Formats: sequence, C-alpha cells, structure tokens
Amino acid sequence: QSQLVESGGGLVQPGGSLRLSCAASGFTLDAYAVGWVRQAPGKEREGILCISSSGYITKYGDSVKDRFTISRDNTKNTVYLSMNTLKPEDTAVYSCATDRRRAACPSSVTDFRTWGQGTQVTVSS
Repeated sequence: QSQLVESGGGLVQPGGSLRLSCAASGFTLDAYAVGWVRQAPGKEREGILCISSSGYITKYGDSVKDRFTISRDNTKNTVYLSMNTLKPEDTAVYSCATDRRRAACPSSVTDFRTWGQGTQVTVSS
C-alpha cells in the first residue's frame, strides 16, 4: 500500500526548533514533488513549502518567511521540514503530500493527491 507517514511533531517552547519527517512506503519519492501543509484549529489548510524532484523549492505564501526549510534525502525516501524560531501561531497539524503525476510543485496544495495522516506540532511555554 502506498502511503506517506509523518513524524517528528511534539511540544516545543517558543523560539525552539523541530524537524518533521515525511517517509514514503510502497513507492519511491525521488521522482515526485512533495509538499508540506498545516492546519490550525478553526483555520483553513495552509500550504508551506514544496520541493520538486530536482530540488527546486516553491513557497506557498509568506507566513513562515525563512524560518522553515524543506529538504529531501532520496536515499532514505524521506522529505524533511526543518522549523526554527517557532512561534505559538505555528501550532497546527502538519501534513506532507505528493502527487505521483508530478515532478514539479503544483501552484496549489489542493492539487496534491496523496496525503499523510499528519503530525501535531504545539508551540507553547
């Protein structure tokens, strides 16, 4: 069964850092774009970053500015979201997504077809 599994979420203090992982099973990620999105309670899903198969990075909006970075390790079949200088407003469920028709990042995260179950990130003192 093809699926994405996120890990690395948890509770962190404001100003702290976390690295989320998105691992694929049942297929290899290296040929596809992978994106990260988040959804806070009562808010719409928000695209964050996407990385193409060739490593080109697309930003969706500017809410995280340069605090978050995306990377991929094809040897581990995993994409990462590194989050620094976390703020309480970063609290959300973070999910990764891909589309096995696409090597390039879509213009909208709604175009992704395969989604992980998400991992909770809570930023609080």
